[in-house]
Parts: sequence; C-alpha cells; structure tokens
Amino acid sequence: MAKRGKKYQEVAKLVNADASYEPAEAIELVKKAAPAKFDETVEVAVRLGVDPKKQDQAVRGVVVLPNGTGKTKRVLVFAKGDKAKEAEAAGADFVGDQDLINKIQQGWFDFDVCVATPDMMSEVGKLGRLLGGKGLMPNPKAGTVTFDVANAVKEIKAGKIEYRLDRAGQIHAPIGKVSFSAEQLQENFRALVEALVRAKPAAAKGVYLRNIAVSSTMGPSVRVNPQTFR
Repeated sequence: MAKRGKKYQEVAKLVNADASYEPAEAIELVKKAAPAKFDETVEVAVRLGVDPKKQDQAVRGVVVLPNGTGKTKRVLVFAKGDKAKEAEAAGADFVGDQDLINKIQQGWFDFDVCVATPDMMSEVGKLGRLLGGKGLMPNPKAGTVTFDVANAVKEIKAGKIEYRLDRAGQIHAPIGKVSFSAEQLQENFRALVEALVRAKPAAAKGVYLRNIAVSSTMGPSVRVNPQTFR
C-alpha cells in the first residue's frame, strides 16, 4: 500500500475508522478532512447485497441531484431536423448526426455525455467500441436514448447522474463538491441513496444496503450508518 502524505495522515485523525456516522456528521467530517487546495469532489460508495453476476440483480439507473454535481457537463446530441433544433435550444453543446459520428471516429472526445434519438441509434451503434469503452454509449436505461432530447439535456445540465453496479457489487457516484454547503451535500446524498433503494431488484434477498461510505477526492473515507436509510 502506498504511503500516505502528511496532510492526509493529519486529517485522517479526525475520522474514527471503526465508527459508522450519521449522514449529517459524516458530511461535516468529509468537508473538514478534505486536504487538497482544489475543490475536491465528494463521492459516495455503496456496497449492495446483490450478486453482480446475476442479470436479475443488476442495479442501474439515473437520479437528478437536487443541487447538481458542481460540474457543468458537455452534452453531445445525435439528432436530425426538429429534434436537433430542440437539443440546441435546450443548451446542448454539440448537435449533429453523421458529421459528429465521423469526428468521433477520428478520435474526438471533447464531451462528457451522449444523447441520441432512437432513429439515430443504427448509425451511433457503429461507435459501440469507441463510446462503450469510455462509458459514453447512449442507453435507454440511462435516459440517453430518447426523442425528448430537450428534457434529457436539461436534466443532465441540472445534475443528472448515472449509477451502475460494478463487478464488486458496489455503486460509486459523485454528490457534489467540498465547497457545497453541508445541507446541499446531504440533500444530494439522500437523493442518491433513496434512488438506490427504489432500484432494489425483486430478486435481491437479505440486507440490501450493506455498507455506505463518503469521501472527498483526496480525503479519508467516512463510514455512514446504513440503518439510517433502511
């Protein structure tokens, strides 16, 4: 294990690694224990009581954080005609069809999220390897394959995030920045966990929310009492 720096070691003393804190206290600790000079991202990790190898226990979805993420996402929309105009009016950063497909095939990736109308997916599908490898492929479950492109763009700009179960049975997601107020982070935190609870697969048995932890980019992890959300 890599040796931690002096700043990290100092702030880590603020956190009892064996304790589970209530959400409000955990958020306060994360803010106090953020050692970097830049505005660190606050992230949540949740271990779920599901088997990630079983398709009927997959957990994936989206949630709009009430206070956003603190990061403005660059949204690309694959659309034609009126739908392209709607996307532009809604604030999409890049809108097009074959021109954007060609550009991406040439190695351009200056965007954070892709949205596509269903009629464009036969062409966008050709970018499967390129976009899929970067987690950028439009997906109906994430709300990024839709004819309602205006609403999709607005939600993404407002703080919509996607969560997805990894191979270890965990969900990792950002809930804002250290510069956010404690109340804003708590609201985002609760919105995320409540979305995960609603997404519980019918096939999941036993304790669903196993472990929850919150941390800043460079700070120590703070365990949260999962009983709060059960």
